Amino acid sequence: MANSCLQLSGFLLSCLGWLGIVIATATNDWVTMCKYGLNTCKKMDELGAKGPWAECVISTGLYHCVSLTQILDLPAYIQTTRALMITGSILGLPAVGILLMSMPCISLGNEPQSSKNKRTILGGVLILIVAACGMVSTVWFPIGAHQEDGLMSFGFSLYTGWVGTIFSLLGGSIATCSSDSSSSRSYQENNHFYYSKQGGGNLPAASSTNHAKSAHV
Repeated sequence: MANSCLQLSGFLLSCLGWLGIVIATATNDWVTMCKYGLNTCKKMDELGAKGPWAECVISTGLYHCVSLTQILDLPAYIQTTRALMITGSILGLPAVGILLMSMPCISLGNEPQSSKNKRTILGGVLILIVAACGMVSTVWFPIGAHQEDGLMSFGFSLYTGWVGTIFSLLGGSIATCSSDSSSSRSYQENNHFYYSKQGGGNLPAASSTNHAKSAHV
């Protein structure tokens, strides 16, 4: 029961973490940039929001974005963020599917428990890779933006990416550890059954030997 709860918790955390990574990838409110005060930048139309895909200008009655289409001219931190976030978003879908199919309430035919444990480990490792992609991206992007334009504050997308990274890290770790504990418990139960069966099989042989000795005397 405890192991089932751990697997369910790992699955739910992994789903939430993957959704956070997808939302952060699809939006552009990562960092807010301004060289002056907030009100001054709004009046001068110099308050900007930046993400992996676009740069936006924010003012009192204007919100205008320009897409970053010149791929070869983009800084390394933007290109790396794009590649890692897309990789994490794509890997998260099969990882969540694998974890779902390895839940105790779902059975694929007469498969052994070892197959489910292997699937759980695979799904947990994929979720940990998703967390690593989100971690590198959400740390490197604000550092690169600050060095290039001057960073004022973090945006909604960056916070969503951080939350998604933490949930993915927790979910992948819980899924992998719950699979390891399930495998060790199944191994111990199998060995216990084997020894009891072997011991039960030796009892008649011992009793027949004692009976033969008493008859001989």
